[in-house]
Amino acid sequence: MTGADGRVWGTTMRKLILSAVAGGLMAAAMPAGADVKAGVDAWSKGDFPKAVAEWRPLAIAGDADAQFNLAQAYKLGRGVPLDPALAESWFRKAAVQGHLQAEDNYGLALFQSGKKAEARPWLEKSVARGEPRTQLVLGTMLFNGDGVARDYPRAYALMTRASESGLQSASQTLAQMDQYISPADREKGTMLARQYAAQTSMAPAPTGTRPGRTVPNDRPASASRPQVAQTPTAQAPAVQTPPPRTPVRTPPARTEPVRPTHVAKPVAVAKPVPTKPAPKPTASGNWRIQLGAFGTPGSAEGLWNRVRGKLGGAQPYYVKAGTVTRLQAGGFASKAAAAKACAASGQSCVVVAP
Repeated sequence: MTGADGRVWGTTMRKLILSAVAGGLMAAAMPAGADVKAGVDAWSKGDFPKAVAEWRPLAIAGDADAQFNLAQAYKLGRGVPLDPALAESWFRKAAVQGHLQAEDNYGLALFQSGKKAEARPWLEKSVARGEPRTQLVLGTMLFNGDGVARDYPRAYALMTRASESGLQSASQTLAQMDQYISPADREKGTMLARQYAAQTSMAPAPTGTRPGRTVPNDRPASASRPQVAQTPTAQAPAVQTPPPRTPVRTPPARTEPVRPTHVAKPVAVAKPVPTKPAPKPTASGNWRIQLGAFGTPGSAEGLWNRVRGKLGGAQPYYVKAGTVTRLQAGGFASKAAAAKACAASGQSCVVVAP
């Protein structure tokens, strides 16, 4: 066949031939019997080189599970030299194919390497599915304004969700946030956390993952240490003290005439200003004050023992929020009475409405 049709026929045939040749070469390069699950079984027994040997040709051929597993090997340095850059590359190959675990780890890997702008869309995808590690990282970014606009309510909401999942580092970070954000932002964040919880519970279960084809997330199956301790990207980025919302102005220094040094004047001793006691709580009072949030109940009890004498017989309440314990004191008849108790406590505290 000649002419335009002939050229089209010839081009098509060349593509088919090249595709067949490439397929034959790939098949020839792949060891007989290479299997993703066989690699997972070897990994679980601690035979990491064998696991990598099973996964590598399949990962090169485009198997997303094998790509994810190979990324895990490079991330942990098991069966191959530790190489975060190669781990990130293999996570990306699996993530763009829709591999959910790879999406989670790719976002975290990008953040860990300082590519925060690139990390955010992947972190957002994982956060939408309720992944605690990405909630922890994105929540801290939003609180610090680190590569994103500062958003205290959403930061508090994401950290609350991560804490409720049992992530200890999230509980510790949430306790730090409680010391800085305003009651209004805390209330907005709590409401937003409830919305996220409802959305996650209504979301359809992820599909496409075949059991037995991926290694446990971020740690080998034979490891005995907890997942968070073994994963650098799961550690909480440091929460920074936010800048004051109202600039503090320093009054101008006053100059006074220099007095002769030989003139001695008696030193006036300032009389102590009596501290107003906290209003005495009543049995019917429903107003409370919150004195802090702690990762361990013992810390909350310790603070109560230090301030109880200043609160006129208020009743302590230890309110659980995930793994965080919030110390509250109650029994105040009005908001004004609760505010006076806050001032008398000597602590940074907030009034809690009934």
